[in-house]
Amino acid sequence: MKFVYGKQNWTKRERGQENCYLLTNGLGGYSAATMLGSNTRSDHAFFMACTQAPDHRYNMINRLEEVLEAGEMSVHLSSQEYVKPDKNEDGFHWLSSFSFEDHPKWMYHFHGVEVVKEIAMEHGENLAVVKYVIDNRTGGDAALQVTPHLQFVPKNMRAASGREFVIEKDRISCEGWTVYFRTNGTVRCFSQKFTEGLYYAYDECDGRESIGNDYANHLIECTVPGYACRTLEMVYSLKEIKKSADEVIREADDYRSALADASGMKQDAARMLAKSADQFVTERASTGGKTMIAGYPFFGDWGRDTMIALAGCCISAGQPDAAKSILRTFAKYCKDGLMPNLFPDGSGEPRYNTVDAALLYIHAVYLYVQKTKDLRFAGEVRPVMEDIIRWYRKGTAYGIRMDEDGLLLAGEAYDQVTWMDVRIGEILPTPRHGKPVEVNVYWYNALCIMDALYGMPYGQLEKGKKEPEPRAADEGSDYARLAQKVKKSFQMKFWNGDKKCLKDVISGTDADNQIRCNQIWAVSMPFALLEREQERLVVDTVFEKLYTPYGLSTLEMSDPQFHGWYGGAQIERDLAYHQGTVWVFPLGAYYLAYLKTREYSKEAKEKVVEQLAALESALGEGCIGQLPEIYDGENPAFSKGCFAQAWSVGEILRVYEALQQHEKEH
Repeated sequence: MKFVYGKQNWTKRERGQENCYLLTNGLGGYSAATMLGSNTRSDHAFFMACTQAPDHRYNMINRLEEVLEAGEMSVHLSSQEYVKPDKNEDGFHWLSSFSFEDHPKWMYHFHGVEVVKEIAMEHGENLAVVKYVIDNRTGGDAALQVTPHLQFVPKNMRAASGREFVIEKDRISCEGWTVYFRTNGTVRCFSQKFTEGLYYAYDECDGRESIGNDYANHLIECTVPGYACRTLEMVYSLKEIKKSADEVIREADDYRSALADASGMKQDAARMLAKSADQFVTERASTGGKTMIAGYPFFGDWGRDTMIALAGCCISAGQPDAAKSILRTFAKYCKDGLMPNLFPDGSGEPRYNTVDAALLYIHAVYLYVQKTKDLRFAGEVRPVMEDIIRWYRKGTAYGIRMDEDGLLLAGEAYDQVTWMDVRIGEILPTPRHGKPVEVNVYWYNALCIMDALYGMPYGQLEKGKKEPEPRAADEGSDYARLAQKVKKSFQMKFWNGDKKCLKDVISGTDADNQIRCNQIWAVSMPFALLEREQERLVVDTVFEKLYTPYGLSTLEMSDPQFHGWYGGAQIERDLAYHQGTVWVFPLGAYYLAYLKTREYSKEAKEKVVEQLAALESALGEGCIGQLPEIYDGENPAFSKGCFAQAWSVGEILRVYEALQQHEKEH
């Protein structure tokens, strides 16, 4: 799936800066900038290296300033914006096209000179390349001068004044850090310059620090005689360089093409998402295994996000070995029945403030074993999963424990332990202490899964049933008996007959009867808790109150607490985050639930395909080829939050897989 943009997409700078590209290296490092080539966030960088996977990120090469000289004329091809507009670089005036399929490609035209630019990263290495092809179709000389702007600071930090960068034959050094480089151009050194006043428009609209700075001490030049064509390449790495730019670009494209093929997906959008899914899968140095970045550019590897995203980003995408490695990584950190919610930067201890990550871990193992039939792995992680169930039954941290009715309680004091987890000091915008609906759905499914995996021979999984039924209490294991108790209590206490849907939480507060998207998982998860008619009513209510083409709203619009716009200072964003903001990832569960309640009829499948086509347009907006974290609740038109979100990609991939698998079976 190739995305192509032309001049109509950047009639103004602001419009051209709406979209960006993202390249990743499988270590946590990345390259990202707008399609104009400008940085609009402090998180943007041409070469964001990761010195310890996946969270020790350093902005090494912040950006590339490009100047083209043709005859007596000299213009910028780069398009960086500054606080003082008179300093702006306006290269987008000469930009003819931008395209992205497996790597970004720019084409510039200026008075008879064409410049084609390509960027790529090597997978598994901290290495980024840029290649320029300069076609001079004039009678005089032309020259391209590229100035790398340097930072050598941790991600999001400002480059303080007074630093000294030293350039030698093949390396740039500063305060213990070294970046190696290789170029076929002419290196011209000059007195170090400290550039201030870089303007990061997208940080400002989110209430973040919006002014940046960087350094430069050399440029790289390529002169092209009249009627000649020359190539300029620049390679940057944290290690000594052994590859050319062409090799890196070719290998990067081949790698992504192999990802699409491995997924087995037929639809173009699904194949693109399979490629995008891999951008979240990274190494974790502390375990020597795989983990998953929750979202770019803000997040690290989070437990809850990983356990949701893994199903689509690894299993549906045809990368079961990555799924297995990730599950092993998290198994090593299980503590008192809890999975880490967040791995901190550095050597600190993980944070365990999540009730659902451990239950979702069991679900992820189930999906992996169901797809691969890897019974050996099921045996390997059995003690971890049994430990989770044991701790949840007797009680563990954060008020997580089973009540007398078999349902799970979670949350105490100011701890927010569901995915609606915002806390502002002593303010909890979504206080869901008590018995959250999706947590008890996951609890019931975890019990049924334990029974399916370990309570009897491998019958249900062996048959590959999409909607397995738990055994009756009198013929099953202890897991089956407890699951039946949970199911009975759930049906009795969560069903809201007046609103024809499920309560969001059992807490004895007004929050219980708010209509939220969390109920959709009661229909989409493998083991059914509701009667078929109830499931259909839930799906219809969610569609009526919460559905948008780009995601599900977190709260119905008529609720007094609804916030229709996400943005501004941190407190404003937090107050809106789960109070109406549209999230992409629950949309996957909605479509799976809709197909299930319509029994995958021809009409239902056609409807989902039709609605997915609207979502496919989102792949060309924001981060090209990716799906974002969130949209505004009232008018979900422009992506917000993380411009690339793992569970958004993963959950939509699962829908494509379900549609394709059903077609194959029928």
